[in-house]
Amino acid sequence: MTPGDTAFDTPIGTCAIRWSALGVRTVRLPEVKAPHEKPPDAITRVINDIRALLGGMPTDLSYVVLDLAGVPEFDQRVYTAARAVPPGELVTYGELADRLGEPGAARAVGRALGRNPVPIVVPCHRVVAAGGRTGGFSAPGGVSTKLRMLAIEGATLF
Repeated sequence: MTPGDTAFDTPIGTCAIRWSALGVRTVRLPEVKAPHEKPPDAITRVINDIRALLGGMPTDLSYVVLDLAGVPEFDQRVYTAARAVPPGELVTYGELADRLGEPGAARAVGRALGRNPVPIVVPCHRVVAAGGRTGGFSAPGGVSTKLRMLAIEGATLF
């Protein structure tokens, strides 16, 4: 697969995806400017499934191959654990840390998710703070984008 970058429309606005020969490198949402390169078939499938998920269809993105070269090992472990959270469900940063065998690492989990280069594919929006608080969200629109994505998936805070 030849590396590339393209923008695509979704129900929450124009997003963008960048890929390498190894897999998806970044997803940016919502993005206002990005090239419009023709993606290969594998990336077109990812784009269509992201659109479906953001359109309210519970879509499994666990098949998406990621290129996380340069991403710290701890962050990669967090992303793997977050990918196991299905659409419409929520976990806390502390619960995710426990799943990693790292009790007490909730803040480190939050920092890793704040650096997530592939939101949606790594569904960091499904990870919230304890006590029903939203926690942060680093994509444009911040927490309001996170809440919108959760509402689309039918998730409610505790």
